[in-house]
Amino acid sequence: MNREMLVPIKNFNLYAKLTGKKNNKPTVVMDAGYGDYSKAWDSVIGELSEITEVLVYDRAGLGKSGKSPSRRTSREMVKELKELLIGLNIKPPYIMVGHSFGGVNVSVYAHEYPEEVAGLVLVDSTPVNYRERFLPTMTSDFQAAYRKQFVREGNYEEFMESLGQLKEYEETLSMPVLVLSAGKKDHYSEASQELWNDMQRELALISSKGECVLAKNSAHYIQRDEPQVVIKAVEKLIELHSDEKVETISAINT
Repeated sequence: MNREMLVPIKNFNLYAKLTGKKNNKPTVVMDAGYGDYSKAWDSVIGELSEITEVLVYDRAGLGKSGKSPSRRTSREMVKELKELLIGLNIKPPYIMVGHSFGGVNVSVYAHEYPEEVAGLVLVDSTPVNYRERFLPTMTSDFQAAYRKQFVREGNYEEFMESLGQLKEYEETLSMPVLVLSAGKKDHYSEASQELWNDMQRELALISSKGECVLAKNSAHYIQRDEPQVVIKAVEKLIELHSDEKVETISAINT
């Protein structure tokens, strides 16, 4: 099954693409990085959709989606994603996969709706303390280029506000979280790469069941450089969810 549609959200439409069949497994929901849209996942959705249902979408103002009147922060984007899932009648549980800024969004979603999320895959996700801890270690040219990129959806202040929103959650998540860290980042010195890897490992602490996997041969887009790393992470979370269901049924029957 492969369906593409424009789904009404308030007074604009979100583009969504649904592939595969649920097969009594969680639906995989994928959220792209800043300024990216659904095509960012083309390298992995084919194989994943052979296992279960996969939803990719364009956030408001990107790809084929209309513009939203709401501010471009993670909490607003999560509200719109929630409405999209309701509009498509896609029932939880979900395994949410977020790349870069998309990792911030799916983490916010998991905090807001923990009962709906069976697991998270954070693909080289943006750490909440990126501006304070990582950015100052880079060259002034890198820092200037980084700030100038925020023109496609939301501005620099809104992006940083989103990181602040994620910082506000004090509770540790209880669902499995797999953090995939790019081990071969472009323009990073050895020290910068080590710091990035450390910060990615710390990201796994968002959950009591967090784990970090190093994608040694990947730059920022792990899904393109090493698609199997992403696919295997999702497969692992699907298996964990299946095992958990079996354990629950066994407990009820004993």
